[in-house]
Amino acid sequence: MEKTKTGKQKPVYGMASNCAFMIRRAWRDCKSVLAVAAGIVLCGVAANLLELFVVPAVLDAVGRGVSPEELVRMILWFTLGLIAVYALNTYLDENAMLGRIHVRTGLIMDIHMAFCRTSYPHTEDPEYIKQSGKARRSANQNSAAGEAIWTTLTGLTANLISFVVYLLLLAQVGPLVAALCIALSAVGYFAGERIRAWRYRRREEEGELFQKTNYCIARARDIKLAKDIRIFGLAPWLTELYDKYTRLFQDFYAKAQRYYLWADLLDVVLAFLRNGAAYGWLIAMALRGELSAAQFVLYFTAVSGFTQWVTGIFTGLGTLHRQSLDLSALREFLETPEPFRFEDGKPLAVQPDHLYTIELRDVSFRYPEAEQDTISHLNLTIHPGEKLAVVGRNGAGKTTLIKLICGFYDPTEGQVLLDGEDIRQYNRRDYYKLFSAVFQQFSLLAGTMAENVAQVNSKDIDLPRMWDCLERAGVADKIRALPQGENTHLGQEVYLDGIDLSGGQMQRLMLARALYKSAPVVVLDEPTAALDPIAESDLYQRYSDLTGSCTSVYISHRLASTRFCDRVLLIEDGGIAEEGTHEELLAQGGRYAYLFGIQSKYYQEGAMDDE
Repeated sequence: MEKTKTGKQKPVYGMASNCAFMIRRAWRDCKSVLAVAAGIVLCGVAANLLELFVVPAVLDAVGRGVSPEELVRMILWFTLGLIAVYALNTYLDENAMLGRIHVRTGLIMDIHMAFCRTSYPHTEDPEYIKQSGKARRSANQNSAAGEAIWTTLTGLTANLISFVVYLLLLAQVGPLVAALCIALSAVGYFAGERIRAWRYRRREEEGELFQKTNYCIARARDIKLAKDIRIFGLAPWLTELYDKYTRLFQDFYAKAQRYYLWADLLDVVLAFLRNGAAYGWLIAMALRGELSAAQFVLYFTAVSGFTQWVTGIFTGLGTLHRQSLDLSALREFLETPEPFRFEDGKPLAVQPDHLYTIELRDVSFRYPEAEQDTISHLNLTIHPGEKLAVVGRNGAGKTTLIKLICGFYDPTEGQVLLDGEDIRQYNRRDYYKLFSAVFQQFSLLAGTMAENVAQVNSKDIDLPRMWDCLERAGVADKIRALPQGENTHLGQEVYLDGIDLSGGQMQRLMLARALYKSAPVVVLDEPTAALDPIAESDLYQRYSDLTGSCTSVYISHRLASTRFCDRVLLIEDGGIAEEGTHEELLAQGGRYAYLFGIQSKYYQEGAMDDE
């Protein structure tokens, strides 16, 4: 969104551009949408013209003294014409939705793919997240702009064509009648729209109430919260919250309806003035003998229809304007500039037998709007095949350091180098292929065990390789014992027959996933924080044994888990406070030794209490 001089946001794309965008999407994804829309427009105009001329034509025929047989044939032809047009229009309406949904779901897929593939900093940017929400709302249901715009465009086009036809008719009576109808219809529309826009001007308030109500519904049916709701008796509290927001919703809509009532009353008054003046003009012409009975009926019908088309055009333009704002937000989201290079970056092919050197040279990093650096002027070289441990207190910058190494962030200052080359020049997706990582919050798919290990569709899984990884991770026996083996579903969010694994089993499944990818660099960012020290040490030792000669980076808040590493870094205040092997750091008697002593004392006291 661009900002105007008053500070308000202005959409980047106008109505014409957004209509052209949707037409191009329909031409690319489902051409039948355009053909059906054109058919609906033609049927609508044809039906209006047949209804307009049927009575005047019959009256004219009666006035000319045609035979009863000819009169019946005329009425029959008009009737058959109307039946055919209405039948075709109904058929097209019934079959329009499928193609329009296809185009809309294409937009939804683009939105999801944009969020999945965008640079990582965007996923933590509140403004980007807000933009993604606006984009989803423009295509998330049938009434959203991504689909409803076709109804608006067909209706608006039919109204414009009918308006031109009726205008030519009324111009034969007198320009004053047409001008009066246009003027009063325009006044009625803009005044009524101003009143009806009360709800639109408060769409943020409505959206907030909608979000809060949906939050209560989502939490009430969230399987993960089922135990807490029952243990802590949260059901009445959630119900009370839902009732509160529902009442606010009802008050909001009641107030909106009061505004709509005033708009409707204004429409009635202006319609009375507009139609009364036009009908009076026609009656005066008929009394003076300037119009035949057939002409009088034709123009009389045209007056009411003409005002309908004028109002329809203004209403359609107003609706199209609002839908255009939504589509502009969608397009702006899809075209958000990326801070990282992707397809335009230098290709980086993973070399299976090559071990890489990763260097952080005078790296500083500060989060947006933060007052100080999280990482400050840090220099670090991770040597090929090295097993590196990173330890430190919470908030010291360990996870930020890992994200810099993995290329999720670019340094505020300094460089991250791969074999001496700045990673900014590479296609960042190629760079990610160098890493196999298990983070604190790892991702699980509502799919089979096999799919969660291989991270690909079932038909593309190398089953012997997958079972080898499960064996090496120590979880193969558990998977074999499941009712459907590797095809057992994980989690119950989608599949009712899904199961949940224990913490240790889940960690081993994540280890199997990391082994399956077989990347040259393995990163573990405190994935075992919820486990006890013995279980954590066992898992880390398993990681160490199985990763072999790969370069490995381990983060742990338990210092004893770092014994098997070639080098340990103690991170404090955004820099490296101490480094060396576990034994060397204990011998130095510095900060690391002090923290290790505190942890050791805690676990020793715990063991004595257990005895």
